[in-house]
Amino acid sequence: MPHTLTISDQARRANGQAIGFLMQQAVENADCLSLAAGLVDEQTLPAELARITLNELLGEPHKGRQRLQYGTTQGPDPLRRVFRTYLAALEQRTDQLEHIPLRRFCLTTGSQQLLTLIVRALFNPGDICLVAAPTYFVFLGVLQAAGATIIPVQSDQNGMQPQALQTELQRLQDQGQLHRVRLVYIVSDFENPTGVSVSAERRPELLQITKHFSQESRILLLEDAAYRELHFDVPPQPSIWSLDDDQQTVILAQTFSKSFSPGVRVGLGVLPDELIQPVSDLKGNDDFGSPHLNQHLIARTLKNGTYKSHVAKVRESYRGKRNAMLTAIDREFSNLTDVTWYRPNGGMYVWMKLPEHIETGFNSPLFRAATQQHKVMYVPGELCYPPDWPQAPRCEMRLSYGVLSEELLDEGICRLARAVRSQLSQ
Repeated sequence: MPHTLTISDQARRANGQAIGFLMQQAVENADCLSLAAGLVDEQTLPAELARITLNELLGEPHKGRQRLQYGTTQGPDPLRRVFRTYLAALEQRTDQLEHIPLRRFCLTTGSQQLLTLIVRALFNPGDICLVAAPTYFVFLGVLQAAGATIIPVQSDQNGMQPQALQTELQRLQDQGQLHRVRLVYIVSDFENPTGVSVSAERRPELLQITKHFSQESRILLLEDAAYRELHFDVPPQPSIWSLDDDQQTVILAQTFSKSFSPGVRVGLGVLPDELIQPVSDLKGNDDFGSPHLNQHLIARTLKNGTYKSHVAKVRESYRGKRNAMLTAIDREFSNLTDVTWYRPNGGMYVWMKLPEHIETGFNSPLFRAATQQHKVMYVPGELCYPPDWPQAPRCEMRLSYGVLSEELLDEGICRLARAVRSQLSQ
């Protein structure tokens, strides 16, 4: 009789992650209209632009073969220089950020790899991360697998509340636990899941509070700017990273998955000096170089201007879909008592709150009614809070306008409203 295989503690902690269960629900309810999937709009994916650019990149025999070779762990210097120039344009800097050394830039396999590497570099079991409540649920899974203690910080329509962050850090200091705090995690623009952006007034406050409590050990602020370029009505504020005078507190994580293509998996990180070597060492163990050709693909479109024109089209598409969803929500939900939603200025999501007695979780009557009877699917809001947090609301949901057409978004909201009404009447 063979002995039982011993699984690592990290693998055990990763068991039952929300993203896996959500994907399972999508497969089991494949006949539903999905307001759940955080996928990008397939109609915006730049197949023709990618084909033309790849033909150019591979058309020069010697350079083409080089681009099909391994790159370097953090990305080749010439490419990182292109991405530094791109970031300077986003920050509206005329100095091209040339004072930021290229060694602090890291090209990754999407920003998700960077988020994971940062957690692996910083956290031992029991170390603490403070996150907005609610927040990006896949990152919660990464923290959970690392054995981190996750502390939610109250947020509102202007993002994480500075006073709430200060209160939590002061509480930890009073309890003698401040030395265990490693990170404050903030999705700064058009947050997944709520669509909220951190206001201009709060950005420097959150940074200064983080620095103030870096007394016993350095506390870093991880700024996840995955949706930064998907702005509709007003351009995003300068990043929190840009406000960090010595550039040693904020880690900036960006991705081209939402603005260009998730299939090419290119992310960009800017690291404080002390994190460069640990992240590079860990990344080297993983891949000793993210997809080299894909980095060249994005860099070429950045240099020749085709990326900028493509992103403009992507914004227009999502603006129309956002409007279609909100129009349908206004029509179907405005007459329902105690139902509220946030109107995002960018990104891919609308956050809705139902009356407190209507739970939205996978095992709730509403989720069963929505998926089985009305054939529509959403993301339960409770996934976006730490799983062991007893104060987590159970009546919220994330609605994505990323995948469906404007017509199907209208139909999906109609179906969701019917499902909600069926629970209100009980």
